Amino acid sequence: MITAEHISEAETDYLAQLEKAGARFESRTAQREETRRTIESRGVLYADEPDRVRKRLARLNADWSLARSIERIPTQPAASAGSTLPLPPETFGADVLGLERLMGRNDLTGVAFLEGGHLAARSIGRVTVRSAAGGHHGTGFMVSPSLLMTNNHVLRSPEEAGRAVIEFNFQAGLDGLPLSPVIFALEPQRFFATDRDLDFSVVAVADLSRQGTRLADFDWLPLDGAQGKAILGEFVNIIQHPNGEPKQLALRENQIVDLLDEFVHYVTDTAPGSSGSPVFNDQWEVVALHHSAVPKTDSEGRLLAVDGTVWRPEMGEHRLAWKANEGVRISRVLHRLSRLTLTGTAARLRDELFTSAGTPRAGEGAPRTAPAGMPAADGVASNGAAQLAPAGAVGLTVPLRITIGLDLPSHQAPAPGRFPVGLPSIGTVAAPPPPLTAAGQVDGGSVTVGDAAEQDLHAALRNVQLAEGRVYYDRDADREARDAYYARIDDRADGDALRRALTDLLEESHERRPSYKPSRLVYPWVDLHPDRLLRSVYSGKTFTAEELIRADAAAEAARLRGMREFLMREGTAGPAELAAELDVLEASLPFNCEHVVPQSWFAKREPMRGDLHHLFACEAGCNSYRGNIPYMDFPGFDEAVRDDCGMREKTGFEPEHSRGAVARATLYFLLRYPKVVGDEAREFPEERLPVLLDWHRNEAVTEYELHRNAAIAEIQGNRNPLIDHPEWAQRIDFSGVWP
Repeated sequence: MITAEHISEAETDYLAQLEKAGARFESRTAQREETRRTIESRGVLYADEPDRVRKRLARLNADWSLARSIERIPTQPAASAGSTLPLPPETFGADVLGLERLMGRNDLTGVAFLEGGHLAARSIGRVTVRSAAGGHHGTGFMVSPSLLMTNNHVLRSPEEAGRAVIEFNFQAGLDGLPLSPVIFALEPQRFFATDRDLDFSVVAVADLSRQGTRLADFDWLPLDGAQGKAILGEFVNIIQHPNGEPKQLALRENQIVDLLDEFVHYVTDTAPGSSGSPVFNDQWEVVALHHSAVPKTDSEGRLLAVDGTVWRPEMGEHRLAWKANEGVRISRVLHRLSRLTLTGTAARLRDELFTSAGTPRAGEGAPRTAPAGMPAADGVASNGAAQLAPAGAVGLTVPLRITIGLDLPSHQAPAPGRFPVGLPSIGTVAAPPPPLTAAGQVDGGSVTVGDAAEQDLHAALRNVQLAEGRVYYDRDADREARDAYYARIDDRADGDALRRALTDLLEESHERRPSYKPSRLVYPWVDLHPDRLLRSVYSGKTFTAEELIRADAAAEAARLRGMREFLMREGTAGPAELAAELDVLEASLPFNCEHVVPQSWFAKREPMRGDLHHLFACEAGCNSYRGNIPYMDFPGFDEAVRDDCGMREKTGFEPEHSRGAVARATLYFLLRYPKVVGDEAREFPEERLPVLLDWHRNEAVTEYELHRNAAIAEIQGNRNPLIDHPEWAQRIDFSGVWP
């Protein structure tokens, strides 16, 4: 029997971590089994929360339409490109291959995967802690030009870190012979932070090795606290020094089976990870800090070794029989580090960890994204080393959401006192955005406006190509989907009960909530007419999808240039000034897309802003002509201003075309988002409901609307009841939808 007296303090800490990891794993058995069944029956895209899946797809520069296209194609790879998608070579790219790999449809990957792994591995080393009893080993990795991260049970205190070193290049070379390790001392007197619950320690490393080699030569792994780096069912990679052995890799052997609030569980049939190792996705982004195996135990609760005997600490981690691996989610580590209270050198080094996330590493041109938001450093640590702040820190909520359409990486904390063009998170203090460089680059490291626009345009045009080979509308399949969707709705209920049941269904089934990006989904597929052209919802003018995609890309680039110029001119602008400038830019450079329920009525909030059911292609002129004026019928035309788009006066607008379609879209919005609009004089008043009902009754549902409804249901998950069951319009009691 092994007792605490017979083992070191470090080993005691590790045993405690094993016990906690085992308890967490056992408590989640039912959830893991449900995840396993979902992955086996439906696939990885359906196992996780829809919002997390959407963010993962966005991070891969993909979206739901591309994922669904891949799902429908037989799994036999095409010989020409190695992809299951029938795309010509010039359109085949890393986004397609990465998405197929994520979905388990294709094990191929680009050779850049190896190059990325090689670069990532350089920043990882063996941690050796010396002690009178002989010491112990772990794995650590650089997370900034000066800071190393490992587990708390590897480095538990500044004193222990002072007796430790990090060895890089402790591995075999291409010829199979060992390389010469490069050893650096740790300097906890400059920086040391640790957290026993999350099992991490961060410590400063000397700038020069014993041989005079620069620490900078080994680069670092930028950390990103944003969601979207990995989802349930995805495979991850671990680079490690197991049991203090030379550096080794476990490539795509560990599958994520559970995501807890602070931890992630991943399983494999091979070996557990090594304490302090980084856990990577296929893009070599750090997903988690590995810290423990989930051990097998006997009937008495004792840990078992791989040979079935009782495990003893001196056997080493690699001899432990285990069920799964557990890592600490890197976003939680970053959040805890962001709340450090420190000053001086420690504050500067902590800040460097966050700002260095946007700096390309040596040999790389790809930009790096920054982690979750970090408050400005304040306070004084007693010994100059970082100590964790108490959990009860108070934040200021700023009710502001600023979005500039291109999918720029989320630079949420480039440096104290700065805040990027992006989304100030709820619960954070919003400071002014950083300036953009003359080249259109966010100061502190970012993707250039031109690069981001090119990526966005590329993804939208790929969706156009994918749509070309698809069946426009499958009536039989859609009828089955419709009947299944409304199976629990009692259409004999009274009008108010029917309305409430539909509202509940629309919200519950709205599983995926795309952001407002008409070029990605609306133009390439959702809003196409049977002739595969787009028609302006108000004027009826026709356009190709590519026309509007390229026009919107130009408008987006112009908006970004305008914001860049504003920031250069108004460097101290606050949230109110930024929001006002964005409103001006959007009004002067509108997209060719119409929200039939104007954005100003719901303050541009999501998911309303990106809800596809009320987004329609509409040339910019008609978009501006209608503005945010509510719909109405014109009994006479003497006072109305006429245009190709329709008729307008100060209190109302009547479209020239598509009155039935916009009426059904507006009625959907009222059902899906009750009590959101109608509380202002210029918003749609309740007394105009008969206008919508008349337009709905007078213009029958067309094949175009049936296609739209089916396409949106495929993307978002919910449907428009007024398209599926037009007869319900007269039965639903809409009186409860107004504030």
